[in-house]
Amino acid sequence: MYFELFKAQNWRKRSVEARRRNCAVLPYQEGEKMPPVVEITSLDAPELDVYARLTEAQLLNRFEPSKGMFIAESPKVIHRALDAGCRPVSLLMERKDIDGSAREILTRCPEIPVYTADESVLCQLTGYHLTRGVLCAMGRPALPTLEAVCENARRVVILENVQNPTNVGAIFRSAAALGMDAVLLTPGCSNPLYRRSARVSMGTVFQIPWAYTGDWPETGMRQLKSLGFKTAALTLSDNSVSIDDPALMGEERLALLLGSEGDGLTNETIAHCDYTVKIPMFHGVDSLNVAAASAVAFWQLRKENGK
Repeated sequence: MYFELFKAQNWRKRSVEARRRNCAVLPYQEGEKMPPVVEITSLDAPELDVYARLTEAQLLNRFEPSKGMFIAESPKVIHRALDAGCRPVSLLMERKDIDGSAREILTRCPEIPVYTADESVLCQLTGYHLTRGVLCAMGRPALPTLEAVCENARRVVILENVQNPTNVGAIFRSAAALGMDAVLLTPGCSNPLYRRSARVSMGTVFQIPWAYTGDWPETGMRQLKSLGFKTAALTLSDNSVSIDDPALMGEERLALLLGSEGDGLTNETIAHCDYTVKIPMFHGVDSLNVAAASAVAFWQLRKENGK
């Protein structure tokens, strides 16, 4: 009953707005299945714990990974998560988005509850203005193994202890855009499904395969070498070759290692690598932010099809 009234009110509003913009408006189709909409006036409702009170660590649920969750923010990120097979649990959005930017999402998720409220209520959520108005709670997918992720890959990125979620998200976006086949993360990295990481990545964390290395560096390095990968540490050293070194670029299977924001790669990891690599720089600059450096390296070292 509530949703029928909501649709009628919203239809009148849409018609007025469409006439004002001199454009057509599409009505709800007869029989179109839409999810149940729940009006909220306060974020204190227990159903909203997942959005308003649970920390990233609590959502991750390390002790029961099968019950872990994450929050996808913005329609683009949500669509990409759905495309990857992630299971939606609930949605939270402003009323205007039900018949606006989120409508296609609602048709894809007709069975889950949709919590809606005025902007004044939702703005109490930390960082809400960055979400583009639509949030979706989802179950965390089971992660593949390192071997499965690398099976058909020729260019792999390894992040060692990269803890800033913004950097992780930016690296994933560059990896997807610039020809990398997979991303591996050591246990000390920020999780790619943290809100900020997924948002900054523009949902590419759901498009490029990724996995954790497990024991690092000895076991992980041994696995990579057994799969035929040469390893290249992006770091400054006396033995570093330029990023455009012909031998480096010609490697059939290459794993590029990027270190943490402050300390870079550990000496133990560098010692295990086949190459140490640097990006030539000017004006006395000796380093770039890890996300910026990754984009330069990915473009230079991408392996084009057939080459």
